[in-house]
Amino acid sequence: MEAKTLFDKIWDSHVVKEVEGGPSVLYIDQHLIHEVTSPVAFLGLEKRGLKVLRPEKTVATPDHNVPTINQHLSIKDELSRNQVEMLKKNCATHGIVYHGLGSEGHGVVHIIGPEMGLTQPGMTIVCGDSHTSTHGAFGTIAFGIGTSEVEMVFASQCIMQPKPKKMLISVNGKLNKGVTAKDIALYVISQISTSGGTGHFVEFAGSAIESLSMEGRMTLCNMSIECGARGGMIAPDQTTFDYVKSRQFAPKGEAWDKALAYWKTLKSDADAVFDSVYEFDAANIEPMITFGTNPGMGIGISKNVPTSDGLVGNDKLTYEKSLKYMGYNQGDKMVGKQIDYVFVGSCTNGRIEDFRAFANAVKGKKKADNVTAWIVPGSHAVEKQIIAEGLVEILEAAGFELRQPGCSACLAMNDDKIPEGKYSVSTSNRNFEGRQGPGARTLLASPLTAAAAAVTGKITDPREFL
Repeated sequence: MEAKTLFDKIWDSHVVKEVEGGPSVLYIDQHLIHEVTSPVAFLGLEKRGLKVLRPEKTVATPDHNVPTINQHLSIKDELSRNQVEMLKKNCATHGIVYHGLGSEGHGVVHIIGPEMGLTQPGMTIVCGDSHTSTHGAFGTIAFGIGTSEVEMVFASQCIMQPKPKKMLISVNGKLNKGVTAKDIALYVISQISTSGGTGHFVEFAGSAIESLSMEGRMTLCNMSIECGARGGMIAPDQTTFDYVKSRQFAPKGEAWDKALAYWKTLKSDADAVFDSVYEFDAANIEPMITFGTNPGMGIGISKNVPTSDGLVGNDKLTYEKSLKYMGYNQGDKMVGKQIDYVFVGSCTNGRIEDFRAFANAVKGKKKADNVTAWIVPGSHAVEKQIIAEGLVEILEAAGFELRQPGCSACLAMNDDKIPEGKYSVSTSNRNFEGRQGPGARTLLASPLTAAAAAVTGKITDPREFL
């Protein structure tokens, strides 16, 4: 029998039809939707007189446009309010489960899926959102789709997709003190570039990856698309099964035993062939920070901004433009640079483990006066847990305020925007020009590095805090 990768096993079992020389028709197990990419898709259905084929396979929540304070009040911004209201209305029309603002199930779409047990090994999962790759942490094929494809899934529960190439990224060894999944992600992207994974689906493996919690694995898979990949995945193991088992929508009783037996087969065969392979040593990774305007422009926090030596033509121009936007110079030391904002949250780092790490690091300390901090849980469930575990008292004692769930300052689509020219240490996934607000300057980092910056008011090596 031909050896298969984890990706092949799941993909092949979901192909409904092969188009010769073209894409595959792929069956979708779980469709997640939010308020930004679904309205036009629903409109397209109505124009064609169609209904959502399998509404029970779709789950909705508003996240991008929602405010993170006073969620009981009407949304001030008219466009945002309309989008959220349209989502609610469309879900009611088509019989789709809707987790609205203030409800038990509300949160960032990629955080509520795993939390509820909707995300399970071996599935195909799509959403009109690039960071759908988060769900790959469970051993799923999960990827973002465009609005026309959202409509296709509504109408047929299938999607047309060319089969991507396969890449293996192994990280072996023991992680250094203060190094988190976010640092692994930023390190890998800095090594292979923001286009290194283009056309591929990445499987992350190796002892350092196996040592990660489910929350850490979600962070890593979330960032896989920042190296240009279609998505990222990790083979399910005992850590995965333990996480899924008690969830609301996890199989129960005999169904669990049957599912588990299948899930245990979901790993790449020993002699499976990948189109590209990268191997990294965990010992080489230190806490990371970005200095430029794409996630590949990252360095170990103790290092200096690299020079443009060796870069030519457009690459050199882009590099210099990026540093000019950031207000940095080649050779600058990152440690000690002043910052203005800290954002902890997003589908990258908005889970309970992230807030435990942050609270632990700031415990008994005080927020710097020059820092505005937005601490935003990824879901209502995470918010409740922060309160239940007493983390909110630690945060408040240190001068931080807990906000309400939403995408918040990850992207400038709601009220939480970083002002022009200000520096923001952010636990989100993108640092493009204007991503957090027009003229905002973003430094991507882990919750630990964000905590160190929030307390000192400048970029600080988090290892000094541990």
